[in-house]
Amino acid sequence: MSKIDQGSDPIIKVRDEWSRSALISKNRYQEMYQDSIQNPETFWREQAARVDWMKPFDKVKDCSYHSPVKISWYLGGKLNVSVNCIDRHLAKRADQTAIIFEADDINSESKKVTY
Repeated sequence: MSKIDQGSDPIIKVRDEWSRSALISKNRYQEMYQDSIQNPETFWREQAARVDWMKPFDKVKDCSYHSPVKISWYLGGKLNVSVNCIDRHLAKRADQTAIIFEADDINSESKKVTY
């Protein structure tokens, strides 16, 4: 990887094989970015559907950039990080590796933890 300076907005160049295996294309990313700017409420409501909520949110965002600055997202909602990172994957991935632990000591064994 190399960093290419484009003024104040650096671009990180990634390997071609990483680009080919990306979940979205550069064009799709640009479309999503524009949608997030033009329709933030709708865009972030759609993104919120990608995780499991213990309690659904009442409001997507409540932001004010005037003093005092206030930035709040997904008001009233509750998430459980363990459920979203591990539990919801158990049915399909119980025996797959979820975490690989590499000790600081290079002579130590790696440890793999399944879902």
